[in-house]
Amino acid sequence: MKTRAAVLYAYQAPLKIEEVDLAEPKEKEVLVRYKSAGLCHSDWSVINGVLQPPLPVVPGHEGAGVIEKIGPGVSSVQPGDHVVLLWVPVCGECYFCRRGETALCVLKDKTRSGRMMDDTYRMTTTEGQGIGKMGGVGSFSEYNVVNQENLLVIDKDIPFDVAAVAGCALITGVGAVLNKAKVRQGSSVAVVGVGGVGLNIIQGAVLAGAGQIIAVDLLDHKLDLAKQFGATDVINAADQDIVSKVMALTNQIGVDYAFEAIGNVATAETAFNLIRRGGHMIMVGIPAKDQKFCVSLAELPLMDKTISGSYYGSGDMTSDIINFLEMYKNGRILLDELITDRYSLEHINEGMHDLAAGKNARGVIIYD
Repeated sequence: MKTRAAVLYAYQAPLKIEEVDLAEPKEKEVLVRYKSAGLCHSDWSVINGVLQPPLPVVPGHEGAGVIEKIGPGVSSVQPGDHVVLLWVPVCGECYFCRRGETALCVLKDKTRSGRMMDDTYRMTTTEGQGIGKMGGVGSFSEYNVVNQENLLVIDKDIPFDVAAVAGCALITGVGAVLNKAKVRQGSSVAVVGVGGVGLNIIQGAVLAGAGQIIAVDLLDHKLDLAKQFGATDVINAADQDIVSKVMALTNQIGVDYAFEAIGNVATAETAFNLIRRGGHMIMVGIPAKDQKFCVSLAELPLMDKTISGSYYGSGDMTSDIINFLEMYKNGRILLDELITDRYSLEHINEGMHDLAAGKNARGVIIYD
């Protein structure tokens, strides 16, 4: 069959919207008609070459859609199911999955290449060149063939745009708070970078019962959103010294937890400098592989400080996403407010530039 997709042929170049060929699903594979795709900073990092999957590739890892067709041996979904895309497949059998750490499933090492589990492609150019897909899902396409392990069935009353952002921004942010940091009730939290993930870190801190939530960003409209999502204090880093301001807000102690949600050396160092003695700094943003974070090792034992990373919410996506969507339906989690603009596939490059400029908390692609 034919499908339209946004294909990246060269780093730091626009996505090319074109018609490509898509083969039938094979063993344990599924054809999905995508209904919505989120525009995440990680997609921008692929386009810019900070993250470098083999080219050509269809970016996009946030997404939701409907099952159109299943291949032989598929048991977890059926045609007509509504699904969220999981950009880390879940085998359910490996060491990590058995421990409830599905975000670390060993199958992600196979899909990182952009190919299927059998190391071949289902999407090709009209000339026959294989096209990979980011995170095993490649949501910047009207249709795609994915492994059944990359799909999570959801209730049909969940809007597709909401479901799409739940598959990354929501689970990554809220999960970092509840699963990795395990923020204590009444504690103080700083969030450096309040895009889609950062805003969900904030509402995760609200769910955890944090007493003080300090949002840090360069843009006032994002800080206004941070207040809407539960921040008690905001700092515009463009005109204020972040560390001195946070110290002033915490009686010169520092915060219990600081989350970095950008993926940058400078902001990581800032986040570390915001935590108190005995504090915990959590790296959520994903930097380029060659970036190094330098701290005084003596501070770790002498000041009893902790540094850790959080990937995809640091838990079991298959249960967490479902639970968080229930909380959304009950009004305890904001997701409609997270989506600040919508684009067609033809305007995806505009959407990516709006993301880079900080215009949106979360932009989404809506498919016909």
